[in-house]
Amino acid sequence: MALQKVDARGRRHRRVRKKVRGSAARPRLAVFRSNRHVYAQVIDDVTGRTLAAASTMEKDARGPATVSSAKDVGKRLGERARSAGITTVVFDRGGFRYHGRVAGVAEGAREAGLEF
Repeated sequence: MALQKVDARGRRHRRVRKKVRGSAARPRLAVFRSNRHVYAQVIDDVTGRTLAAASTMEKDARGPATVSSAKDVGKRLGERARSAGITTVVFDRGGFRYHGRVAGVAEGAREAGLEF
């Protein structure tokens, strides 16, 4: 059962990634949600470089991955992306439903000034 669930998310992620592509002008904001943590990165797919990243693993953001901590991750990521000169991104939910912690990251990034 668990393996089928992981495989299904992988299929959804590949299906989304066929259309969602990040560039230098409009990089991809990728979100990964594990049971304990939330990770988010802004990626330029053309060069394969991560331009900004944030997660609940960071020292000042330690704690359980709740919706409020996911929102803080989005805000922190948005601030780092803005300081790197990025204003617009393409949102990649990573095969997860746009709900809960994934939506929290998106809301936090929007509050920090990212547009998508």
